[in-house]
Amino acid sequence: MQVLLAAGMTPDDHLLDIGCGSLRLGHKAVPYLKPGHYWGTDASHALMRHGRLTELPDPEALPEDHLVEDAAFAFPGIPDTITFAIAFGVFTHLPHADLATALTNLRRFPNLRSALFTVFLSDAATPTRQPDGVVTHPGRPPYHLPEAQVAQTISAAGFTPARQTTLLPRGQVLWAAT
Repeated sequence: MQVLLAAGMTPDDHLLDIGCGSLRLGHKAVPYLKPGHYWGTDASHALMRHGRLTELPDPEALPEDHLVEDAAFAFPGIPDTITFAIAFGVFTHLPHADLATALTNLRRFPNLRSALFTVFLSDAATPTRQPDGVVTHPGRPPYHLPEAQVAQTISAAGFTPARQTTLLPRGQVLWAAT
């Protein structure tokens, strides 16, 4: 939540939480945002439903149709009102092509001011021990990517890349695509 607030999110914004799972961010964002301004996607609709019922202080504050099963990063049914998107700890577990797909598909949101996401970085073609000790790989989870490739992927999707200096768990690196 802190990275969204630091990026300028206010209660008036409309948030897309990509890979929201059991609403670890959603349980903070839903009460903060104006009613109806939070949308979540995940590969598991069951996990999102469970999070809605167990993590939210008031499950009725989040309409169930604002939780969309979407393993392809197509964002079906998500409204054009989205102003912020976040994918925290999602692309560390998925191949680079999924990041490229998600960023390309986020371009359809005309009001999007910033898309925030995390990755592990390394130029190595071999396993790499990250600053907090996790070992990442170029070809299997948890994945790492070269910094130049991340910046190029953001640019190719039509955004401006900005690596953030925020310190994150396990050595993840936060990027903003604006």
